[in-house]
Amino acid sequence: MSKHEMLKLIEKKRAELIDIVLKNGINSTISIQYSQELDILLNQYIKDDLTQKNRVYYS
Repeated sequence: MSKHEMLKLIEKKRAELIDIVLKNGINSTISIQYSQELDILLNQYIKDDLTQKNRVYYS
């Protein structure tokens, strides 16, 4: 997945999370699930970005 596609997916999940929180509250099970899914996407984005930077740096 390209960096641009990953950012779009992150923004979509963030918007969904905001909507879910507004409807169900911040401590609802569904809000926590969406938050965890967003965390996974953000962690993957950071990991991929660091891997790419290390590849460029050490090449």
